[in-house]
Amino acid sequence: NGNVYAVNFQHQGSIGKIYPNGTGEIYINLPTGSVGNAIRFGPAQEMYVADYIGHNIFTVAAEDHSIKILFHDDRMNQPNDLAVGPDGTLYASDPNWSQGSGQLWRIGLDGGATRLATDMGTTNGIEVSPDGQTLYVGESEQRTIWAFKINDNGSLSEKHIFMQFEEHGLDGMRSDVDGNLYITRYGAGTVLKVSPHGAVLREINVLGSRPSNLCLGGLDGRTAYVTEVEHRRLVRFLVDRPGLAWTRLKAN
Repeated sequence: NGNVYAVNFQHQGSIGKIYPNGTGEIYINLPTGSVGNAIRFGPAQEMYVADYIGHNIFTVAAEDHSIKILFHDDRMNQPNDLAVGPDGTLYASDPNWSQGSGQLWRIGLDGGATRLATDMGTTNGIEVSPDGQTLYVGESEQRTIWAFKINDNGSLSEKHIFMQFEEHGLDGMRSDVDGNLYITRYGAGTVLKVSPHGAVLREINVLGSRPSNLCLGGLDGRTAYVTEVEHRRLVRFLVDRPGLAWTRLKAN
């Protein structure tokens, strides 16, 4: 229906629902003490929420909005952001800001989880390619985006630098149906559109210096929505191809 969902909408721990006309309301409140940092949707249109205070990943049922813990692990620093593979597998970034380090996790639909990496920088934005064979992970403080091969057994290999920047941080990351990545540049006030080969195709000013996360949605999947922290607002612009996550949701 073109609605957008955002964490900490009116207060910490809330999830907001924003309508295409720009009005919004609280959709749910997370359990006491939990604070959301990212939202994704699964194959059955269930909502996943990363709770960076409680070290949880929640599922929120589409029908009755009931909240359940899919995964909890005290070894998690946060989690921060989420990505969903073609089979519904979740990937979570997990930074430790005070130490400048980070981890990566893989979480199955049954809640079973594997810690994929423990030797990263401040892992933040994360995305899976349309074919499910590449995992992209941004390190905010190191200003580096890594690419991994996702093996058939779920492990990662062939880690290599996909992009590196001299200044400004990295935050959210989302893919369109063609595998182009949209990446928020925290501090630069822009969103980059980057090809699967690492070529910058477009740079969009988002009317504020601190874009955090983003999604590709709207009625036709061709609207980018960006949370902009400096002015505490939601910014949108048009894109030429529909978002990957939006396309999968429509197919289901």
